[in-house]
Amino acid sequence: MTNQLTTGEGAAMRLVQFKTPEGERKVGRVSTDGNHLHPLKNTRSVRELAEAAIARGAPIATLVEERATAELVDYDRLLREHQVLAPLDHEEPSRFLVTGTGLTHTGSANARDKMHVLTHGEGAAESDSLKIFRMGLEGGKPAGGPPGVQPEWFFKGVGTCVVAPGAPLPMPAFALAGAEEAEIVGLYIIGPDGSPFRIGYALGNEYSDHVTEAENYLYLAHSKLRSCSIGPELLVGDLPDEVRGRSRIRRDGKVIWEEEFLSGETHMSHSIANLEHYHFRYPMHRRPGDLHAYFFGAAVMSYAFGVQTGPGDEYEIEADVFGKPLRNRVELSPDEGLVTVTQL
Repeated sequence: MTNQLTTGEGAAMRLVQFKTPEGERKVGRVSTDGNHLHPLKNTRSVRELAEAAIARGAPIATLVEERATAELVDYDRLLREHQVLAPLDHEEPSRFLVTGTGLTHTGSANARDKMHVLTHGEGAAESDSLKIFRMGLEGGKPAGGPPGVQPEWFFKGVGTCVVAPGAPLPMPAFALAGAEEAEIVGLYIIGPDGSPFRIGYALGNEYSDHVTEAENYLYLAHSKLRSCSIGPELLVGDLPDEVRGRSRIRRDGKVIWEEEFLSGETHMSHSIANLEHYHFRYPMHRRPGDLHAYFFGAAVMSYAFGVQTGPGDEYEIEADVFGKPLRNRVELSPDEGLVTVTQL
């Protein structure tokens, strides 16, 4: 069972991690107009805020209300000057595990099956992707009692693979492709006794190599070992049952592809609680002090529409409930990825 660091009785709030021009870390609460931040006193990170809430046994909202100042910081300026950080991070990146699940939305199942058809041709036997999706439809939302059916799961990396909002998303030289996946991300911290706590939710771009994945489903693990981006805002509180958003790609300043995505449990084949159970049931995922970012799956992706993206293209993902959009531009990585191991 995942505990939630709730907002208490008030409305849901959104938090942003950022740096001042002097390099000082701060956390700010998004103002009612959405264009300013109220910095929190004595708060350098969301992780420290969550740890304080656990120690005190109080909702995060209580601490935010106590620490929020009347000062207003220009949020748009911070974004323009690339001073906004990912909404959760750890000073030891190896203690921030980034993982995810797929085939949780109808769109993702259709997209995965299209790749199967491209590889094996029309009339091929039903793919394992559609099989596991149907399993989720039938048993992914248990009404109490034992857990439901097990979802797909993958490892994406550790904290070093998370790039900040506005920062480049590197495309490795060895990659066959790189494309966006607009998703909702659950953000968690493990308490001192090994209990998982959900801090909140954020937008995420679970950037992946779908050409590699399409070659053979067993290459899925390789295709996911890429950078990703999360943020810019962390939603503290309940996720609406329905989340409507837009995913778009800009090339040379012009939109070349745009599509609405539908998420939230209304449009998912698994409940969030069921996904969380299967992630946190492993003791290695309940180490005190660790952080987790868990991508809940994409509903739409440009690759399934035949769009090929590359260096210079900008991804933009937005949903009203998460405030400002998440934007990142693709950049070719100088690392060729050719590694030789030296025998000691």
